[in-house]
Amino acid sequence: MEQMKVLVVGLGLIGGSMCKAMRRFTNHLVYGYDTDGAVLEQAVRDGAILEAVPKSGFHEFDLIMVCLHPRAAKAFFDAHIPDFRPGAMLTDVCGIKGALVEHVTELAAEYGQRYVGMHPMAGKERFGYPFSEGSLFLGANCIITPIPQTSKAAVCILEQLVHDLGFAHIVETTPEGHDAMIAYTSQLAHVVSSAYVKSPTLEQENGYSGGSFQDMTRTATLNEEMWASLFLENRKPLLFELNTLIENLQAYRDAIDRDDYTTLVELLRDGRIRKEQNLLSHAKDRRE
Repeated sequence: MEQMKVLVVGLGLIGGSMCKAMRRFTNHLVYGYDTDGAVLEQAVRDGAILEAVPKSGFHEFDLIMVCLHPRAAKAFFDAHIPDFRPGAMLTDVCGIKGALVEHVTELAAEYGQRYVGMHPMAGKERFGYPFSEGSLFLGANCIITPIPQTSKAAVCILEQLVHDLGFAHIVETTPEGHDAMIAYTSQLAHVVSSAYVKSPTLEQENGYSGGSFQDMTRTATLNEEMWASLFLENRKPLLFELNTLIENLQAYRDAIDRDDYTTLVELLRDGRIRKEQNLLSHAKDRRE
């Protein structure tokens, strides 16, 4: 892949990991921009970026990757797209695509730039630059969200970059399709985990917990400002999933309350079968 001069905006967990991964696995020249000067200094010391870039230097880059929360990302694009050179490629890693993709696509086209939305499906229970690492994306999934106006050449460049960073599987879908699926596969899990740890029993769990507890509570140590923004930006799909979950939980609750062994077995059997079918489907996809 031809060497690019890349600017990563926002050096949190994902942005910092993107910098480190590009430095580790590609020959691209990686620079950083962040409002936190201490983070930029640490990233330079770590070798994650070659140097920090002032706003006056934005026009120098082939690729600008914005790693901010959805509202902050939109505000950044609105403020700085005129500062990027014609022909530059733009992308973001926001967990919600929705109206952002269409908005930035149209805005970038006004200035002769190409935009492609993406969402790396990788993360940790901790956030911020100190927890970033170049191996974060190895074996992970990445979602690309082109629309009819999106440059096919830009999609190919981004997919090659994603492949070089170690992602195992790339999915192309619409922004709307992305948001509907993410409400189920990611956002719902974070809501449930956050609610689950609010039981008063949490204070006595030490010594009683195992893998199930760890799996259920891992994502409760989230970045509340980022996830609140994501939830509200994706309100309709997330409410659908929450209402579905509440309805299903009520069925389990009712069966337990009635001491209804037969119904409870049926509910549990149905859940087991659905998950087994899901695992078989994944195994088939890997073979193909």
